[in-house]
Parts: sequence; structure tokens; C-alpha cells
Amino acid sequence: MEAVSTLWPVQDAKARFSELLDTCLVQGPQTISRRGVPKAVMVPIEQWRQVSDQQPTLKDLLCQPSGRVSLALPKRGQGQHRSVDAL
Repeated sequence: MEAVSTLWPVQDAKARFSELLDTCLVQGPQTISRRGVPKAVMVPIEQWRQVSDQQPTLKDLLCQPSGRVSLALPKRGQGQHRSVDAL
């Protein structure tokens, strides 16, 4: 089944939360808006777990040897300086 995202104004989402949840479970992700601007998405837990399991944590990224990068820093005293006008 293809996910259909419906736009729910936040006041409707609050007032009809059970309906929002049921729609999410049947139709897929539902978008919640504030003042007409999409702000959040409600997704079924199975879909959330698939997405969140694929994302590496910060710890995973920092512990990867291939993820480390050495930065080319200028030697001390060789950086660019602004001139200061006398008062």
C-alpha cells in the first residue's frame, strides 16, 4: 500500500487524535501543520523503526576509522590578520 500523507492542522490533530492515529496506521504518515506550515509527521512505529535503525549514531560515526578527517590548519602566525587603525 502506498503511503498517503494528509495535512492535519494542529488544532484538528489535537481534537481528533484517535482519528489521526487510526489514519496513520491505515494510510501511513500524516503531516501536522501549524498556521498552514508543515511542522511534524506522525508515522507508524514499524516505519519509524526501519528509518531509525538505518541511521548511524554519532558514536558510530566517531568510532569509524574512515570517518575521521584531518583538517588542514594554517601554521601559527601565518593566518590572515586585519589591520587596526589608530584611534
